[in-house]
Amino acid sequence: MALLPFLLAAPLLVVQAVRVRRSTPRLPGAAGPVEGVVGTGAVLRLAVVGESTVDGVGAATHEEALTGQLARQLAGRLGRRVQWQALGRTGANARLVRRDLVPRLKPADLLVVVLGVNDTIELHSATRFRRDLLEVVVEARRRVGPVPVLVAGVPPMARFPSLPRPLRDLLAARSAALDRAAAELARLPGIGYVAMDPALLHEGTFAADRFHPGPVGYRDWAEALVKVAEGLPTVTDRRHLQ
Repeated sequence: MALLPFLLAAPLLVVQAVRVRRSTPRLPGAAGPVEGVVGTGAVLRLAVVGESTVDGVGAATHEEALTGQLARQLAGRLGRRVQWQALGRTGANARLVRRDLVPRLKPADLLVVVLGVNDTIELHSATRFRRDLLEVVVEARRRVGPVPVLVAGVPPMARFPSLPRPLRDLLAARSAALDRAAAELARLPGIGYVAMDPALLHEGTFAADRFHPGPVGYRDWAEALVKVAEGLPTVTDRRHLQ
């Protein structure tokens, strides 16, 4: 959005933001354990850290949410016994995740980082987000070792049905900028990045709040992530990441 139209629309944007906040249903995070095991075979330890989608908002349990879906699909495609840990907090931005959630990481062979929506809503710059996201990865590797990291792309907020225009336009432009910043991390050794295909975001994939994914959305998102995760160096290739 150009500067002049943004300034002219600023009062409307504030009104819309307040209205959306008041009218959007407050869904809880997923119930049940935040750790689990699925599959058989050699163990692969999976840790997923991030915002409300890692907290499982929109799903009844973590088995139906992003982490559980990732674990199940990894187990099936790799023939592995996947031990998973979900560390998510609703409303968390990248800086908060690094400070409060990364210290709780357990040993892992694969780390998935899911951030960006809250940094978008808070209108953080791409420079700040890239720096904070990199610090999440660096601090996580400092704790669990030089494991492969998969960074999930920032969802294109132009596709969020709960957002009216022009608020949707503002957040769409900001989410796109932050997504480009996240993609830059894939230039570093051992880090993969998966852009979210806008086609994954349609009416049938959203939860009741029309903002978070439902179980179908989490399943489709996990499938896209797993396809890239399969190509990352395995735990036996850690020497290449040091």
